[in-house]
Amino acid sequence: MKKTLTALVAAGTLAIALAGSANQASAQRGLGVGLAAGFIGGAIVGSAIANSRPAYIAPAPVVVAPATCVVEQPVWSPRLGAYVMRPVRVAC
Repeated sequence: MKKTLTALVAAGTLAIALAGSANQASAQRGLGVGLAAGFIGGAIVGSAIANSRPAYIAPAPVVVAPATCVVEQPVWSPRLGAYVMRPVRVAC
């Protein structure tokens, strides 16, 4: 983006300088000077566009929670002193 902006500013400065320098003696050559300024400005802007790279924005990482299922499993109960069936989350 900086190169393009610099090229546009340079082309604008060149165009203003050429427009301001037109006097009675150079008015007969106005077409040639205008064409030359157009070609030079086009070359500057074209090279700035050709050398620019497109911006790439990486997508944000996606975090997915692992899938879990609820399964009845025997779990040791110290209070009862025996195994009891309890719902337990496990990976599917």
